[in-house]
Amino acid sequence: MDIKEKVLEVLNNSEEPLKGGQIAEVSGIDKKEIDKAIKELKKEEKIISPKRCFYSINK
Repeated sequence: MDIKEKVLEVLNNSEEPLKGGQIAEVSGIDKKEIDKAIKELKKEEKIISPKRCFYSINK
């Protein structure tokens, strides 16, 4: 499973928006890698940022 899929999985399982650091903590992946994946996922419009620095799945 690649990092973007892992980020989506963590966000999908969460009931509320998460920060990049929280996603890194839950997934066990380095925060820098998570930040890169978040940037790509936002560009692909797969995730949204309901408030600054928090992310959730774009439903």
